[in-house]
Parts: sequence; C-alpha cells; structure tokens
Amino acid sequence: MSFTRRQFVGAVAGGVVAGAVLAPLASRAGRREREQRWGREAYVRPERSRVAVVRADDYGDRLDAALREGLALFPLDVRGRRIVLKPNLVEFDPAGVINTHPALVAAAARVFRSMGAREVVVAEGPGHRRDNEYLLDASGLGAALDDAGVRYVDLNVDAVRRVAPRSRFTGLPELWLPETVAGADLLVSMPKLKTHHWAGATLSMKNLFGIMPGSYYGWPKNLLHVKGIPNSIVDINASLPVRRFNIVDGIVGMEGNGPIQGTARRSGLLAFGEDPVAVDATCARLMTLEPSRIGYLADAGAFLGNVEAERIEQVGETLERFRQDFAVLDQFRDLKPRRHDLAR
Repeated sequence: MSFTRRQFVGAVAGGVVAGAVLAPLASRAGRREREQRWGREAYVRPERSRVAVVRADDYGDRLDAALREGLALFPLDVRGRRIVLKPNLVEFDPAGVINTHPALVAAAARVFRSMGAREVVVAEGPGHRRDNEYLLDASGLGAALDDAGVRYVDLNVDAVRRVAPRSRFTGLPELWLPETVAGADLLVSMPKLKTHHWAGATLSMKNLFGIMPGSYYGWPKNLLHVKGIPNSIVDINASLPVRRFNIVDGIVGMEGNGPIQGTARRSGLLAFGEDPVAVDATCARLMTLEPSRIGYLADAGAFLGNVEAERIEQVGETLERFRQDFAVLDQFRDLKPRRHDLAR
C-alpha cells in the first residue's frame, strides 16, 4: 500500500487529533481502573508521614537505647497493649545476613515491655522451610527469645481468620490471617534492609508476606506467588485489621541477589515509622533506589501511604549521612535514580 504526501499528512494530522481526544479518556479510564483495584474504602493515606532514622553501629549493648531513641519520636502508647513483633526469618546461612538479627528482636521485646506493654509475642511464618524449630535454633532467634522470656508463635500453623480484601490487586475473594496477628493491638514489622530478586526491595511491606499461613497458602506461599508478589504485598498491607508500626534492621543489610543469596552491606542504622509505605520509600532512598519505580510501592503510594519525599517528615539522622549505593541485579538497574530524582 502506498500513500501520497497529502494522504500521509492528513493521516498524521488525524492521528494527532484522535490522540489529543483519546489521551484524556485513556487517562480517566486508567484512573478508574486503578481505583477499582484499590477501592475507596481502602484509602487511608495521610497528608504527611513521619519516618525516623537512628544511628545503630552494631548489635551490642546500645541496641535498647537506639530503639528507645527511635520510638520516642512517635506518639506510640503501648501501655496495656498486646504487641506482636514480626521479624524476617526466611532461611539460615551461617555465612549470610538473611534474617532480622536475633539481638534486635529480643531488644525490641524488652523495650516494648518496659514501655508498659501487657504482652509481647514474636511471630513468623517462614516461607522456605517447614521446620521452624530448625530455623529458630540455627539462627539463634530461639535462644535469644528464651533468654528474654518471650513467646514465639509459628504463623504457618496458627488458627486463622477470614478477612475480606480491601484492595483488589490479586483478585482473591478472601484472605486468611493468623489469629495471633489479627488479634494484636499493635503489629510491628521488623524487616531486614535488603534488595530482592523479584520485587526489587524487601522491607516493611514485603516482610508481611511471612504472616500468611503456609497451612493455607503453601510453601513458599505458592498461591500468593501465582497471583504476583507485588499484587499480594499491596493486598496484604491494605487489608490488615490491626494498627501497625515498623522497625527496619539496617545495621547490616543485604545487597545484590537478595533476599537470601545477596552480599552483606553495613549501613549502621535503624528506621522507624507508622506508615509502612513511607518507611519503605525512605529505606529505598537509603539504598539509592527510586521508590516510585518499585511496583508495589508505586501502587501503595496511591492510597495506603506516602512515597513522595515532600510528604515525608524526616526526623533523626539525615538520609545523606547514611545513603549507600546498594547493588541490584541487572533487571533492576532502572530502579536506580537519575540525577533529577536525587535532587528532589
């Protein structure tokens, strides 16, 4: 087929006009589609969110003081409350830094009890190994909790409660949550500062993958993987019926092929906040990742919490003091910020 110059120009002009008309319609349609996925009832994003970064050089005696320093920056009254701490306990490698450090988990239990908490429980549902006792023993978490007198719950075999999803990214008609989590007065996500070979980064929000019971979702949470990890992260975080707080173990993080096979990266910090989206966006910036390019953070930033730096009140230490250029796998090179992103 051939065109005269006049026919070609006319076709281009018609396309431009059609594009000008259709672009706003497509934009509105896209917005409606997004809103259908997250639902107005799930919209809880605050105007501003506070995130604290506190220096913590190691897992030694100053951990309790660093935790108190960070927690004091938030109006967090836990007197008489039942606190559930959810660390990241994935796998054990004696040469690796996969899991939230046991000393930090035990210190958090001590500090929350000293603040008047009625009960502190540590709970996790590891997705890789069914033998939870092995992980507790090999990682040192079991011994640390025994020394601190803290009870541990295996969420993979906990009693469950049905909740209706408040967002619809996975399309699942229901979610089954462990009673230990659903019945908490405060759920504290305690992830490791890590990159991730499928999601880009694994932080406060991704850490809650581990609350989903393996007795229902399989190992390693097979159904949620099928529905898409980013989709599942958003639906889980949107649908939790409990108050949340987040403490990120960035004393020693992991870069590269996380969450299991990456390389240790010492960052010397703890990050705190109530808004998991804002905490994770801040931690992404600490790893020199652009949070708006991390799929689940971009989705969650539309309705669950704040991603934009101007909507996050940064307290404690400055990001510039602790920002490091974490290595990522080649497929995530586009998560690295460009010059204008760093200037924001």
